[in-house]
Amino acid sequence: MSLDNIQLSPFLLQELYKNALVDIDFRQPGAKSLKPDMLLFLGKNQKNISVIVNEENVLYLPDESLSFLIGILDACKLSLSDIALINFGKNKDINYKILQEKFKPGIILFFGVEPALLEFPLQFPHYQLQSYASQTYLSAPSLGLLAADKQQKQQLWTSLKKLFSI
Repeated sequence: MSLDNIQLSPFLLQELYKNALVDIDFRQPGAKSLKPDMLLFLGKNQKNISVIVNEENVLYLPDESLSFLIGILDACKLSLSDIALINFGKNKDINYKILQEKFKPGIILFFGVEPALLEFPLQFPHYQLQSYASQTYLSAPSLGLLAADKQQKQQLWTSLKKLFSI
């Protein structure tokens, strides 16, 4: 029997390395320890446009809402690669500072998310274009609600035409 082929039982391995394999200083990440490189998002953010939604039960958006968003982007002559789609429901610890650091957005669109949840420095009503710190914000109801309400869609489209000079 050579030393290259020694097989140890799991019990023996545990006994031999019980102190060496345990990191005593290991700490679980805290509630506010989300790092920018840990964010879940869809898109390539090529035009520095952040789209923030709040969907608890899916990773990004339900299929119907995603199709509706793609239609909105297409009407604005944009695509998913132009934006960063961030689901607050799956990134609960995201805030204004982390968003700025990771995405450097020039435009931020909120769908069904109140800016206060992300610790934004200002509040504004739905469909009002708001400028602050070289950025433009637009808030609207969730994509699911917008898709079902023609009047709400019209208000959103009016704001988007101004925002993207369409």
